[in-house]
Amino acid sequence: MYLLFEEAGKFMAGRVLSEAESSAQVELDSGKRVKVKSSNMLIKFEKPAPQAFVEAAQTSAASIELEMAWEFAPEEEFGFADLARDYFSANATQEQQAGMLYKLFEAPHYFRRAGKGRFKRAPADIIAQALAAIEKKRLMAEQITQWAKDLGEGTCPEAIKEQLYKILFKPDKNAPEYKAVVEASRATHTAPLELLQKAGAIHSPYLFHWKRFLLENFPKGTGFPAVTAPPIADELPLAEAQAFSIDDSQTTEIDDALSVQGLGSGTVTVGIHIAAPGLAVLPGSPVDVLGRARLSTVYMPGYKVTMLPDAVVQTYTLQAGRDCPAVSLYVTLDEATLEITNSETKLELVPIAHNLRHDQLDAVVTEPWLQDPAFNHANEPEALTGLRTQLAFLHRLARDLKAKREVVRGKPETFNRPDYNFRLRRADPALAGTEPTGDEVVEISTRMRGAPLDLIVAEAMILANSTWGNWMAELGVPGIYRSQASLAPGVKVRMGTRALPHAGIGVKSYAWSTSPLRRYTDLVNQWQIIACARHGKTAALVAPFKPKDADLFSIISSFDTAYSAYNGYQGAMERFWTLRYLQQNNVTELVASLFKENLVRADEIPLVLPVMGAQGLPRAAKVRVRLGEVDLITLDVHGTVIERLDAPLTESAQAQEIEEAEDDEEVAGPIAIAVDVSESPEGSNDNPA
Repeated sequence: MYLLFEEAGKFMAGRVLSEAESSAQVELDSGKRVKVKSSNMLIKFEKPAPQAFVEAAQTSAASIELEMAWEFAPEEEFGFADLARDYFSANATQEQQAGMLYKLFEAPHYFRRAGKGRFKRAPADIIAQALAAIEKKRLMAEQITQWAKDLGEGTCPEAIKEQLYKILFKPDKNAPEYKAVVEASRATHTAPLELLQKAGAIHSPYLFHWKRFLLENFPKGTGFPAVTAPPIADELPLAEAQAFSIDDSQTTEIDDALSVQGLGSGTVTVGIHIAAPGLAVLPGSPVDVLGRARLSTVYMPGYKVTMLPDAVVQTYTLQAGRDCPAVSLYVTLDEATLEITNSETKLELVPIAHNLRHDQLDAVVTEPWLQDPAFNHANEPEALTGLRTQLAFLHRLARDLKAKREVVRGKPETFNRPDYNFRLRRADPALAGTEPTGDEVVEISTRMRGAPLDLIVAEAMILANSTWGNWMAELGVPGIYRSQASLAPGVKVRMGTRALPHAGIGVKSYAWSTSPLRRYTDLVNQWQIIACARHGKTAALVAPFKPKDADLFSIISSFDTAYSAYNGYQGAMERFWTLRYLQQNNVTELVASLFKENLVRADEIPLVLPVMGAQGLPRAAKVRVRLGEVDLITLDVHGTVIERLDAPLTESAQAQEIEEAEDDEEVAGPIAIAVDVSESPEGSNDNPA
């Protein structure tokens, strides 16, 4: 005796070894023995053998027309054997009965299962819907196959072009477009990105990187909802100082300005004035929600995505010709010794007399010009009229502050390499400031680190960030600090709520506070500093953030993640435009310095690349490199050393190259680039501004 039975949704047949009232012991063709409950027994038969019986049943099932079987089926619940007798004949064989069972089981859209071997026919409208869905699925499968075939043949279907960036960076793995790419990738043994490149899906390498960044960081776009910059409720006093800012021409978020009073009197007061959105924007307000969502302005050559709406920024920016709300740090110094004797923080309106610009004045404000009153340039800008003595004092002070920090650091800061400025030139000047397309002509210029104006601003901001950080700690008011335990290799800058030393900068504590319009941590610290200025020793009781505030730790975590992503994208785009510079200027060879095995740094442009032929050369060796093909998608370029040049670096420069090798290695790889190009001072990984 043989038995057809159901086990875990599958039909099996075997020889009955023994049978009890509620179960049977059955041996399968494989030799395996199973215990079958009586409720799972469907057909008992004597012949043919189980395998032949199953094959005959499957043949019978293939001959059954579902529509006709549905017509024969009664309205009420029925068994498969009953329908087999109605469909075939009253004497339907057991193989035919089993065939009907298989057919019904495989067509749930026609027949709903009502128990072991029992069914109920589905309503006609449900069948119509199910058949339509099945047909749709069939057509979609055919479409996926056709798309995959097109991709394999080097043609990208429009539907896949429209979903290109989602497929690559935020895929819906159930989407047909994604499935087609996967199918084609497997069929051609080609990586998806390479496959899509070959199929012509990526028309603009620049948009490829930009769309990727947006999908990962701004999936809802970079626009802002309508918000109004709140007014400052405080009646602020007007400062006596006349302040000036120092920024690049492209800067619209002017966060900081400087002033000097008392020159020639023996006692000088230097003012560091920071734009004060924190006096109007309160935690939890609509503007704060926007800032906390973005956490920082995103910079890239030719464009930026601001942390706050431009209308809000322009309300609080330190624009020349206005009396601007500011949080001011006044530092009193002995004019001769530059010894700091006192510091005071004020909330006030500060008259901004000038907005000076680095790129317009760096060639004029040089050390000879600052140190020798008789030294004059031809056609000096009017903006410098009356500021020479102030700038000279500030430069003297900056050099003194730097020297004192270097004592704490244990070694001097070095500025062996320049900073690079990128300018995108467009055919239509009216498009300046709009999103680049990747077709712009790129110009790369250099500005040596430590130039006088750069040094003045950097040291003033370090002074403010460290002074306010120490002050908050003294008053027991928590803030967001950046610290570095030592300058030992591998010791990174960390963020936290404790005022710990920053070895890289050489200060007792360091709290970013001087860029509240473009960095959310600075806005948070500004709220805490405002509480200190208003309430003094009781500030800890009323400050927006209290010690061990969970919200403060949440901000630090979110900021770290976002800031790293933004800096990574900035580094990637600077590499993109550097590679475009090579293409636009037909650069096929360049002079570079070897700084790590098989890695060189170009001397005149910001480019690190792997090379062949550098075996046996010492670090810092000067070489001529022939460039290979540039890939703007992977941001990759390789080179070959073709000549060793007789211009070795000095021992100190060679040591600096080796010290910075670990940081520079990050920019050598394709596509995944994460480097803070604005790091200053050396070794600190922090931008004081």
